[in-house]
Amino acid sequence: MEMQIIEQYLDELLEKTTVDIPAWNIEKARAGKKSSWDYIDGCMIMAVLEYYNCTGNGKYLKFADTYEDYRVHEDGSIDGFELEKQNLDDVNGGKNFFELYRLTGKEKYRKALDTVYELVKNQPRTKEGNFWHKKIYPNQVWLDGLYMAQPFYMEYETKFHNKENYKDIFQQFFNVAELLRDKETGLYYHAYDSSREMFWCNKETGLSKHFWLRALGWYSMALLDTLYKCEKTGYEAEYEKLKGIFIDLMEAMVRFQDKSGMWYQVVDLGGREKNYLETSGSSIMAYCMLKGSRLGILPKEYQEYGKKAFQGVCDTYLVTDTGKMSLGGICLVAGLGGANMRDGSYDYYMSEPVVQDDAKGVGPFLLAYSELRRL
Repeated sequence: MEMQIIEQYLDELLEKTTVDIPAWNIEKARAGKKSSWDYIDGCMIMAVLEYYNCTGNGKYLKFADTYEDYRVHEDGSIDGFELEKQNLDDVNGGKNFFELYRLTGKEKYRKALDTVYELVKNQPRTKEGNFWHKKIYPNQVWLDGLYMAQPFYMEYETKFHNKENYKDIFQQFFNVAELLRDKETGLYYHAYDSSREMFWCNKETGLSKHFWLRALGWYSMALLDTLYKCEKTGYEAEYEKLKGIFIDLMEAMVRFQDKSGMWYQVVDLGGREKNYLETSGSSIMAYCMLKGSRLGILPKEYQEYGKKAFQGVCDTYLVTDTGKMSLGGICLVAGLGGANMRDGSYDYYMSEPVVQDDAKGVGPFLLAYSELRRL
């Protein structure tokens, strides 16, 4: 895939975006709402900043700064950020403030980091010590939430808190590896209910039913990005254990990689009726394998697995339709419980809309592309 084609695609998305109506937030567009503070925009701005760091092209930094500056006030308060929701998804966008503070020196971004950290400090926990995914999902640990919160938590502790809560971060990951990992496949279930009360969980184990690709992707990124943000002096044993968990998961994912290079929406059931090759999770895996290899966390051969995954996404879903480029094959959303009583069944994961150009796919796709550029 030629670089100029992908760069053209990114530039077209940014040109169509305003601070209120980003072209990549399909959930808000379908609901007829303006953008507010959410993890979806956080994913996309992270990818734009990473692309700036990769290319040095100042227009990408300007875009990211303009987009976030609009939402952050001088006192560090953030439009749309509601601490009382106790929602781990709301931590994700805060990761970008570390980079924007470093690049721009704006004190408002430093203060905004403290604002987001308040959510981390006050998040309720399961009996095992893990953060609830959201206040509305009590006693539940979702793989998604590890990505939303833990890399931010690690970076904040490293830069501003003297590593005071490192052990807590490591232990939350270790709990997930103990509770959510399937010993037979090496894959992880989407979620765990510590109370065993939710209708979607196994009453003995507390686990949901299936291995959803993007949840596995979020968790993979959580592991990799937390390792990357960790200053391991004094925590060598914990770091090596976490690294081992990440390598083990990557080994498991390679076993389920399709000949196309991609992975299926429900990972272990490729070939089953309705199952499909999914873009967001496949792009995340490409990113994890390319970056993990570059950092020396993964063996070098994972670079080839990552390249194959990225090329598979391009070949399968990056298309030009009547002169307009688009990235398809993106599962819009998937979760458990809630108003729609999502039961985590196979049919449920097949029922969610598949869309184009949503940031949950585009962001990881661009992160993976930035890793390829570094090669």
